[in-house]
Amino acid sequence: MRSPRALIPLLSVCGAAAVVAAAGAGAAIDGLPGGGPAHADGARETPAVTISAMTWNVCGVPRPGCPLGGRPEELTRRITTRMNATEVGGRTVKTNAVFLQDVCSGQVKTLKRTGRFAKWTWAFAPFAGGPACAGGQGRPGVAVGVEAQMGGVRASRLPSPSYAGRSAVCGDVPSWNTRVCGTQFSTKAEDPDGAWRRKQAHALVSVAGSGARVVVGGDLTDGPEDPVLDPLYRAYAECDQSAAARTGAKTVQDWRGQALRKADYLFITKDTGTSSSVPDAAVTSSDHRPLSAVIRFRQP
Repeated sequence: MRSPRALIPLLSVCGAAAVVAAAGAGAAIDGLPGGGPAHADGARETPAVTISAMTWNVCGVPRPGCPLGGRPEELTRRITTRMNATEVGGRTVKTNAVFLQDVCSGQVKTLKRTGRFAKWTWAFAPFAGGPACAGGQGRPGVAVGVEAQMGGVRASRLPSPSYAGRSAVCGDVPSWNTRVCGTQFSTKAEDPDGAWRRKQAHALVSVAGSGARVVVGGDLTDGPEDPVLDPLYRAYAECDQSAAARTGAKTVQDWRGQALRKADYLFITKDTGTSSSVPDAAVTSSDHRPLSAVIRFRQP
């Protein structure tokens, strides 16, 4: 078994103050040089752990196709409800790890004050461009939240058009001995031929690493069969694929709520036990349906 990733001292992250360091993609964030993630010198005792994860593009920006983009407070309540009761394998589970995209910094701040989520550790990285969120909710971006202490939090700039500023936000969870990363790749509107997304996939694998336990969640734009995602399928398994086949339930909806295609993913370390689900019914709060999974990391 490969050695687990070294754990970097805990940094406090909240709301829009999310970019705490730069790493990985060879770029710089806020003047800090890029660099690859650290690795542990040797293995240590690793307990079994079960992670109930969810990735969801919540469509929090005020644009056509985002039903609650203009009503951020209502959307925050919908996010909270889904995090408290998502379905996996025919049963209702509470998440203990979430990856949110197109979420507003103000919504993340609200989650940090809400019920059991106030005890979670949260990290947020804003998009560089695009519209601001409605109702004074700050900038949209990507967020990762875990029901545990998370250290070594870094927002890594991914290769992307300068006006887009795509990032991956990652951290290490010592009690799970697991690295978690969340991101959202460039849209087809800003990257029609997928050239930037191919670079983003390679960079994401670099910052997420090849440790014994890795969970990567996000809206990656392309379908499972697209070569753009080859680096991720080579490095990890996707929770909703069938054996070696690159498949999965459709997560993107049209304006009628009809499922169109898969664009949302939970990649995990290979040879890990998992079950996953996407709602059969339309989701009325977003143009994406959430992808949820129960991930079982065994003790070596």
